[in-house]
Amino acid sequence: MIDCEPKIKVALLQDSPEARLKLTGSFFLPDGRAVTGELSVRAANGQLVLTASDGGQIIRQKEIFLTPDALTAIYFTVLDVKIGINFHWQRVQEQSFRGALLLSGHSETTFDLINIISLEEYLASVISSEMAAGAPLAFLKAQAITARSWLVAMLAKKEFVRTLPRQKEDEILTWQDVNDHQDFDVCADDHCQRYQGVTKIISENVARAIDATRGIFLTSGGQICDARYHKCCGGQTDVFSTAWEDVSFPYLAGRTDYAENQPPVTSEEEAAAWLRSKPAAYCNTNDQGILRRILPAFDLETLNFYRWQVAYTRKELEEILKAKSGIDFGILQNLEPMARGPSGRIHRLKIEGSLGTVVVGKELEIRRWLSPTHLLSSAFVVTTERDTDGTVLRFILDGGGWGHGVGLCQIGAAVMAVQGHDAENILAHYFTGAILRKLY
Repeated sequence: MIDCEPKIKVALLQDSPEARLKLTGSFFLPDGRAVTGELSVRAANGQLVLTASDGGQIIRQKEIFLTPDALTAIYFTVLDVKIGINFHWQRVQEQSFRGALLLSGHSETTFDLINIISLEEYLASVISSEMAAGAPLAFLKAQAITARSWLVAMLAKKEFVRTLPRQKEDEILTWQDVNDHQDFDVCADDHCQRYQGVTKIISENVARAIDATRGIFLTSGGQICDARYHKCCGGQTDVFSTAWEDVSFPYLAGRTDYAENQPPVTSEEEAAAWLRSKPAAYCNTNDQGILRRILPAFDLETLNFYRWQVAYTRKELEEILKAKSGIDFGILQNLEPMARGPSGRIHRLKIEGSLGTVVVGKELEIRRWLSPTHLLSSAFVVTTERDTDGTVLRFILDGGGWGHGVGLCQIGAAVMAVQGHDAENILAHYFTGAILRKLY
């Protein structure tokens, strides 16, 4: 375990051919020169070219490190940051950040733009980016401890090579994790944790939450917990193996998101009954006052998240599957869940067509394949409408929840806080048996 606050390398842009920057205050180049104002950077023949606003070249080398002047530097701004990549809320924003800036060559024609910043300052932005800054203090404390624990656990995990299961001809099982990033610690988007720098106003409540929980981690078995979180579990949290490796953690046991326990989903009949009903749960809320307090503006665009429905004609889904998977299934004939987690999330789905059959997993890959962006979750049941000759006309997916469903349910945790639960109680609810420890 750690005993001091680390510095974090966060990729703001990945594999980018160019970027536009604005430095507010002075930043030092490796040769000691100070630069400020509007700049641009591009990759050319394996080197990076930093250019001033008048077009004059400032420096050209494979890697460029910009250190903020402690007396004058306020922040740097990246003018075109894409957020929500491949999700339905994807957009481009201008974002500003504190700390140092590293421009690192990725290939002959692209580079990564990396922010180097202390963990606690990084977390203040993460909490404000993930949820609205006006959320209840108890929830913000719980979110801070969860995000801090996840990040440091991931830094340790990056030391090991991620191994995917051996692929079979008719089965594709894959998942994304922080091990995918080799030249930096985390990215700044939903793949890891949302990080929008000082663009998101750090409220007094967020600052209090970070200060009150500084250096506090969820631990289990003498290790920092791999403390995952998501937007809405849909009434039941899930287990680690539905989304990632086939391993289990005692603190990530699937549990009901309510004081009264519900049995886990164990069959297709139970999945249909569960996902076509709206049982009581902390995250089952339509209270717009609460949602406006806890969700960022672009998340408020997603109105139905506890229970939702998506319908496709057969031809629409055939086109989506071909575009997203690269596989031509021909005439689509059937979608059959092969394995579900306790929340009802599918982690192995059989897709049958006239030209072939493939089993796909895990949960994020299923969500990616079955939507032009991503399904809100893989917790869904399928209704197949057919013509009189048996030809499929339409697929209807009745689903529940938003995200992978493992660990802390953000909307459920926020509602718990509104109802008077403290951070310790919220964390105990979502992370079974985990122990809070202050490590620095």
